[in-house]
Amino acid sequence: MAIKKYKPITSGRRRSGVISSADITVKKPFKKLAKIKKRSGGRNVSGKITVRHIGGGAKRYIRLIDFKRDKFDVPAIVKTIEYDPNRNCRIALLAYKDGEKRYIIAPNDLKVGDEVASSKEKKIEIKLGNAMPLKDIPEGSMIYNIELTPGKGGQLVRSAGNSAQLMAVEGEYATIKLPSGEVRKIIKNNMATLGSVSNPEFMTIRWGKAGRKRHLGIRPTVRGKAMNPVDHPHGGGEGRQPIGLKYPKTPWGRHALGVKTRKAKKYSDKLIIQRRKKKK
Repeated sequence: MAIKKYKPITSGRRRSGVISSADITVKKPFKKLAKIKKRSGGRNVSGKITVRHIGGGAKRYIRLIDFKRDKFDVPAIVKTIEYDPNRNCRIALLAYKDGEKRYIIAPNDLKVGDEVASSKEKKIEIKLGNAMPLKDIPEGSMIYNIELTPGKGGQLVRSAGNSAQLMAVEGEYATIKLPSGEVRKIIKNNMATLGSVSNPEFMTIRWGKAGRKRHLGIRPTVRGKAMNPVDHPHGGGEGRQPIGLKYPKTPWGRHALGVKTRKAKKYSDKLIIQRRKKKK
């Protein structure tokens, strides 16, 4: 895959880039594994906006993804590599030998015709796309779609281009280095998939114009200092006034920057060996 550039016929085209779709084999999803996505517009059951900047966008179908990989010891053939409008990576349609079909998050370099499998025991080989418990994966391997709770399904490392590294397996836990730089312990019986998530070029996309973001269902974000005092704590003043408060606030008056949001005594603190790296 690569970033496609077009002739700069318009200002939006000049500044934009599009991910090549050469790796996608079909356009429409498998009907039995797709359902209509309901929209909320960022509103709760009372009709009040609880999450800002959500609304509009193109109609979508949700692809039912198998994050658990719990069809053990049954090999599957990769039938298609597909685009999923609900995530930034590619998905793969697997056809199992018993006739069942499932979607999975496609690892990088997975091709149509490849064979993948999942197992709770050491019954499958160590190769791209295979899922197995952390205890059976060689140390130093790159993994993704990692479970936090046995049997719940993968929750960590699922976005485009990401991968974690298995550092060690000792006692009941495996030590993993996450993409954020955090090093933490995870139960060694939890499942993970070998490889890294597909579509690593996604982070290099230049959207070019606001309209492409609106197609994704993302509405405009307005600065608080550009508003009136009634609309935001930063609002008001003449001309380009500074915030004028002791600290940045949300529209509801809470601290906005430099505030720790993690609970002081969270149960998983004891499993974290090294905190994530701060963004510069």
